[in-house]
Amino acid sequence: MRRLVLVALLLAAALTASLLPPRLGATAPAAAADPALRVSTVASGLALPWDAKPLPDGRLLVTERATKRLLLVDGGSVQPVSYASSTVWASGETGLMGLEVDPNFAGNRRFYTCQGGYRGTGHDVRVMAWQLSADGRSAASSGAVLTGIPATSGRHGGCRLMLARNGALLVGTGDAAIGKNPRTLGSLGGKVLRLNRWSGNPWPTNPLIRSSSRIARYVLTYGHRNVQGLAQRSDGSYWSVEHGSYRDDEVNKLVSRGDYGWQPTPGYDESKPMTNHALAGTQQSARWRSGSTTIATSGAAWVAGSRWGAFDGTLAVAALKGERMLFMAFDRSGRLTRVATPAALRGYGRLRSVTPLPGGDLLVTTANGSGDRVLRVSPA
Repeated sequence: MRRLVLVALLLAAALTASLLPPRLGATAPAAAADPALRVSTVASGLALPWDAKPLPDGRLLVTERATKRLLLVDGGSVQPVSYASSTVWASGETGLMGLEVDPNFAGNRRFYTCQGGYRGTGHDVRVMAWQLSADGRSAASSGAVLTGIPATSGRHGGCRLMLARNGALLVGTGDAAIGKNPRTLGSLGGKVLRLNRWSGNPWPTNPLIRSSSRIARYVLTYGHRNVQGLAQRSDGSYWSVEHGSYRDDEVNKLVSRGDYGWQPTPGYDESKPMTNHALAGTQQSARWRSGSTTIATSGAAWVAGSRWGAFDGTLAVAALKGERMLFMAFDRSGRLTRVATPAALRGYGRLRSVTPLPGGDLLVTTANGSGDRVLRVSPA
C-alpha cells in the first residue's frame, strides 16, 4: 500500500512539473532570427525597370516598361539589346513588362516577354518569344506565343510571367478596367492563364480544357483585378499578388478553376469588394490583404535557404506605393502566420519585381521613374 502511495505521489509531481512554465535559465528550442540584410546595386541609371531575370552565364536581362528598352547587365555595364521595339505598345501602366528565360536557354537562347502590342486598329497585351544573339547585342523575334489579352488605355495591363517547374508558362493578366472581364471566361483579362510556352496552346490539364471556347481553355483562375506577381512554392502550389482598388491588395493561393471574386459591375464600380462573396458560386478568400489602405503590392518570390533565418520559406512581396518589402510567412495549409518589413529595404522608393537568383539571393527592381536600380538582396 505504501508503495502504491509513493508511485501516485511521483506521478502527480511529474504531471505538475509538466504543466509549469520552464524554469528560469532552462534551455528552450531556439527560434530562427530575422537576418540582417545586405543590399547592393547591380545596375543603376534605369527608368522604370519592370522585370529582371538572370541568364545562365550570370548576366541579367532587364525590361523597362515605358522606354521599351531591353537591357543586358554584365557586371557593372548596362547595354541596350537591339530588338523590334516598334512592335511594343506603351501607354499608362502597359509597355515592355514581364520577362522569363527559357529553362533550356543555354542551348536555345530563348526568352519571353509580356508586353503591349498592336492588333489591327487597336491594341492588346501579348506574350512574345525571342532569341538572344550569341553576343547579347540583339534579339530576334520567334513569334507570338499568345495574343488578345484585352487592353484599353493601358490601365491594368497585368503581365507577370512565371515558368512553373513542370514547364508550363503562367501569365497573370489585368482586367483592362472593364468590369465584366474578370469573371467572363471568354475573356483573357483578369485571369491567371496557363499555356505551353512553345506552341502557345492551352496547358493540357487546365480545368476548362474541354470548353467549346478556346479562350476559356487557357484559364487557370479568374475573378482577378490586376495580377502583378506570380510565384510557385516548394510544395508546388501557385500564388499570385494583386493590386486592390482603394482597398485590399491581395496575396492569393491559386486553386484550379478558382474564382477570386472581383466583378465591379455594372460599369466599373470600384466600391465593390475585391473578393465579393455575394456573387454566385464560391469565391476564394485572400491569404493576405492590405486592408483599407493599399500599398500596391507587386512582384513576389519564395525565399529559400537556411542562411535566411526566419525568412527562409517566406514569400517576399515588393510594394510600390508602400515602398517596402514584406516577408510573409504561411503555414503548410497556407494560413498567414507573420509579416516582417525589414528596414534595410526601405529608402529605395517604389519596389516592383522580386526574382530569386541561383544560390538564394533576390533581385529587386525599383520603379521611381528615373535613377532606378536593380538591387541584389542577401542575408548578411
